[in-house]
Amino acid sequence: MRPSSPRLTPGLLVVLAVIAAVGPLATDMYLPAFTEIAGDLGSHPSSVQLTLTTFMLGLGLGQLFLGPLSDRWGRRGVLIGALSVFALSSIAMTFTPNVELFIALRSIQGLSGAAGIVLTRAVISDTEKGPAAVRAFSLLAMMVAIAPLIAPLAGGVISEHWGWRGTLAVVASVTVLMLILACLFVQESLPLDQRHIGGVSRAFSNFARLVKDRQFVLLMVTVSMAFGSLLAYISASPFVAQVMLGMSPTQFSLAFAAGALAMVSANLLNARLAGRAQPARMLLLGASLIVSAAIAMTAFAATSSLSAASFIASAFVLSGGVALVMANTSALALARAEFARGSGSALLGAAQFLGGSIVSPIVGAWGEHTALPMALTMLTTSTIAFICVLVVVRSQRR
Repeated sequence: MRPSSPRLTPGLLVVLAVIAAVGPLATDMYLPAFTEIAGDLGSHPSSVQLTLTTFMLGLGLGQLFLGPLSDRWGRRGVLIGALSVFALSSIAMTFTPNVELFIALRSIQGLSGAAGIVLTRAVISDTEKGPAAVRAFSLLAMMVAIAPLIAPLAGGVISEHWGWRGTLAVVASVTVLMLILACLFVQESLPLDQRHIGGVSRAFSNFARLVKDRQFVLLMVTVSMAFGSLLAYISASPFVAQVMLGMSPTQFSLAFAAGALAMVSANLLNARLAGRAQPARMLLLGASLIVSAAIAMTAFAATSSLSAASFIASAFVLSGGVALVMANTSALALARAEFARGSGSALLGAAQFLGGSIVSPIVGAWGEHTALPMALTMLTTSTIAFICVLVVVRSQRR
């Protein structure tokens, strides 16, 4: 721990986890209502999937601006300002009359909600390093993974009783709670003497320095492709599960929660092994699980033998692997960005969500009656991630 920074207490870590859960919460809670939204707004399923794409795109671009801003002005002020915009856009989304406005508000929501991801990582990087940082990132990811456990279950129940607008109203209420928690409990973690003087040019200088680091770039690509595999599953799963496999919204929510349980378990394991197992080794394990799940899903989809059981089992393995990849790439990459942790966190997060934002329209372009585009996209992205991890591990051994 750096003596000039506040201590990362268990209480603060919980608050950071709640704030960082903005992504999965705003994504997973309304997934069970995708088909209802498409019908109510008179739009094609691909248009509703586009609301997920624009949100992910906003999360990626927002981090590129908010991370460097926090290196200059500090974490707390940037976090509170962005979460205020996020809460307002979430409230407005509850009253959206058409899919076009829905997409626009999701973009704003993504741009501002990016603060919850990039700045929580930066706060941990400000206060911890080494095995302690790996443990903190794993525990953060584990607690954040609770959101996908609760969100689709709650979203399915709320959607069945109060419709998709009721679901969005609950999301808006939780975003207001996140803002209140940030105001009350998140202190400034970046001392004045560690802040960067300079504007956009300094930020791009830091970005340029980081992208010249081959290891950092490989880790960025790994994060992007691993998350792309997960997004291929997430964006197509409402239609595959409910249209192809005949699950109800509540049944789909329970199935989706199984993947979140895998993420919780994987992060708990990773936290316990921090200091004993090298992050590169755990990263390789995670990448192996992802590509294995993608191969299985592709085989089931190509042979028209996909069932609810095989769909859930593949998603379980995929989600556990993604959890291991995310925690360990964060620790390895930010350890190489000590000179600009906000910018490093921004690049890592931007790669994650910009890569993920490309996946959804690709999967949605084939409609809602085949799982093969989802599976092939998972296979492609997971293979790229696996190759990058092999190169990283080889370099670490040298």
